[in-house]
Amino acid sequence: MSLEQKHVICRACHAQCGLIVDFKDGKPVATHGNKDNPAYAGFSCSKGRDLQNYHSYPSRLKHSLKKSSGEYVDYEWKTAAKEMAKKIELIISEHGPDSVALYIGTFGYNTFPSHAFALAFMKAIKSQMIFTSVTIDQPGKAITAALHGIWLAGGYRHKEWDGLLVMGSNPLVSMLGGVGANPAKNLHEAKKRGMKLIVIDPRVTETAKQADLHLQCNPGYDGEILACIIRTIIQEDYHDKDFIKKETKGFSDLVKAVQPFTPKKVAEFAGVTEEELVEAARLYGSFKKADISLGTGPNMSGAGNLSEYLGKVIMSLMGHWRREGELKENVGVFVNGFPPIAAGSGSTPATGFGKKLRVRDLEESTAGLPTGALADEILTPGKGQVKALLVLGGNPMLAWPDQIKTFKAMKKLELLACFDPRKTKTGILSDYIIAPKIHYERYSTSAPNELLGNFGNGWGYEDTYGQICDPILDVPEGSNLCEEQEFFYEMAKELGLNLTINSMAFVDPNAASQNQTIIKTDEPFPDPISIWEAILKGSPVSYTEARKDLNSFKGKRFDREPDTIQKRPDDWPGYLNIGHPIMISKLKEIALTFGSSPIADAFPFRLISRRLKDALNSAWHESSSLKKRLPHHPAYINPSDMLQLGINDGDLVEITSERSSIKCKSYSASDVKVGCLAVPHGWGTNPDEEDDPINSGGNTGRLSFNDKNFDPITGIPIMSAIPVKLSKLN
Repeated sequence: MSLEQKHVICRACHAQCGLIVDFKDGKPVATHGNKDNPAYAGFSCSKGRDLQNYHSYPSRLKHSLKKSSGEYVDYEWKTAAKEMAKKIELIISEHGPDSVALYIGTFGYNTFPSHAFALAFMKAIKSQMIFTSVTIDQPGKAITAALHGIWLAGGYRHKEWDGLLVMGSNPLVSMLGGVGANPAKNLHEAKKRGMKLIVIDPRVTETAKQADLHLQCNPGYDGEILACIIRTIIQEDYHDKDFIKKETKGFSDLVKAVQPFTPKKVAEFAGVTEEELVEAARLYGSFKKADISLGTGPNMSGAGNLSEYLGKVIMSLMGHWRREGELKENVGVFVNGFPPIAAGSGSTPATGFGKKLRVRDLEESTAGLPTGALADEILTPGKGQVKALLVLGGNPMLAWPDQIKTFKAMKKLELLACFDPRKTKTGILSDYIIAPKIHYERYSTSAPNELLGNFGNGWGYEDTYGQICDPILDVPEGSNLCEEQEFFYEMAKELGLNLTINSMAFVDPNAASQNQTIIKTDEPFPDPISIWEAILKGSPVSYTEARKDLNSFKGKRFDREPDTIQKRPDDWPGYLNIGHPIMISKLKEIALTFGSSPIADAFPFRLISRRLKDALNSAWHESSSLKKRLPHHPAYINPSDMLQLGINDGDLVEITSERSSIKCKSYSASDVKVGCLAVPHGWGTNPDEEDDPINSGGNTGRLSFNDKNFDPITGIPIMSAIPVKLSKLN
């Protein structure tokens, strides 16, 4: 039979790349990039090329599972939905609606329909306990959007930049932040055009290797470094005085707050030289159109809110925002962006508007409820105790901080259910594992990645790109699979509740709720087309219209005129706040304390999280192709440190923090700064299992407390730059 090619949207991560799948005799035999795709230009990664194999791996669940007498048995998913609904109804009747919680993980975001129906179900049962991976990943972005405000016209894109500063991020691997949908190609073209790249990172990452200036800093000093850069930019008169005067407030407070962060003092602790700090400030100060992108490194290292905030402050000091009369090319396809006005939104409260938790005086913020505190909400008795947890596309046992406490919490629940195609480390503790359709078996759109473009320059798409795809592969023969939205519908039906689906085509929550669709559960479940029409209700290009164009299935640029940026209205009240009292207070706090470390002697190393090119978090580590590329989960250690400790490449090592210890196989890595070790997040075994340093490796969450050194706004504890000691195992 001749080769047949089908187009698909990759769902191995958030990037949603446009791929081509080769079929022979009706079976997928190869997955690769589409060179004609106008956004991705042929890009694919090893994870995306491996998608075809996930469908047939022995570990892929073809039936939902229920735990019975300690063992899992295949279970019909509609029966499971009815049983879970009845259990939830009983729990709510005894403990109230907030005794039922939802956690949405990384893969829950990749499927808009399941995400939308999960939120609708929680609204229907009147539970406010919705947690996501945002507050244990990069919550500083949402906090900064509130406190600093958003420049509605947006920033410049990579085709226009003459400079880029990347801190604690590796977009050539993570596909997030920095250089768009085909990062290697875009960075190469930008560098060839003359763009200068500054990277601040403890590792010589793939991105850092392309840098014109790399500050290989000590982890955990991101805020101090950025404050020093701000001080130098102002002191040496690089800042845009006119923009600051017209469009910002808080400048004088900022000037005072950054004074203690001299190059000499910051260099003493940050592991870089005074000259490097000044050079970074001067180089960024020379840029006319530039961007700053921060990643999980700063966000997980203890002062993520401040670091993200100061990054935006630097951009505002330099006026690196699109101005009146310029064009905004990405006017939206499936998602409506911000209005094209050359003005700041104004700062808004980051907290004080939503659900308050019972522990540690934490509450909902613009980043959501603090996931770092959910284990305590499960374990703490009394009114409001969480009794049931639904996990959508996540793996708390390997993702959350404080794995030891997380394990106790999972065991304490009266109902734990995971929506996942695999039996994960969380799944093996659950009462039900609901097996969903995956990748090639689902309807998809590029809307999730388009939405990201509204939250950071270099994220999402540069222009009006969009793609849709229909299933290209049937579910396995004899399987009994659902899509998560079907399951939430069946639970709501059992409870006699309708579901209100807010449109996901808006970044404005008010507009999203105004464009809602009521799904009546006394009527048949909607077809997939109708579901997508509801989820994208009010989108710039309707889903129905997009389907009429066959090129939409391959990925295309939609013919939509760019917006001309309008001037700031005379009565516009909003300004960018570059001296917000909360952040100024934080600057004053670290000015008094930075450099102090009472446990430095006992725990002299710093463990930093590391993105892997071949694996995303805890997903599909059993992949045979992954095992060939990454046969074990290593701790990457500088050769100098290994020599001093008598550790040879491949030795087993123990990594110990104040909280606990993990075991990993050592890997000599000269790209890691001396005094650090890099260990990928999302691996390891459960606390009641035997350590498996060769295969599963160690779980970095086991090394952190969730109730010490946590951010008072988002609840995120230190999950990177963790103080540890390192020793060789005999």
